[in-house]
Amino acid sequence: MKTTKKIFITLLITFITSLFISCYTPSPLYGTWADNDGDKIIFMDDGTFSATIIETDESSQIYDGTWLVIDNVLVLNISGANSATRNTEWDIRGALLYIEWTANNTTKTLKLYHIKR
Repeated sequence: MKTTKKIFITLLITFITSLFISCYTPSPLYGTWADNDGDKIIFMDDGTFSATIIETDESSQIYDGTWLVIDNVLVLNISGANSATRNTEWDIRGALLYIEWTANNTTKTLKLYHIKR
């Protein structure tokens, strides 16, 4: 009887674990996105990101922090000297990511290619 109970508990745990694993859907944002102008955003699966954005004066600015997706809204919590929270809509069409990047009261439309998972 004890062996049957152990087998039942093991099968139940295996079933529940399989159910949770099969329901997990990774975010389509994971990976590296870049364009031909030098803009680049890396979304990591631990909820952090790193971005290099080319400013209007052709200099590059580096941002990092955490990211969160709620429906089609991307919430970027930027850390460091430029700490801020940015909310933007995002859209993926094929292998292209479209987002609006706002910094220093300037909004830039980014069209980024998925170059690495």
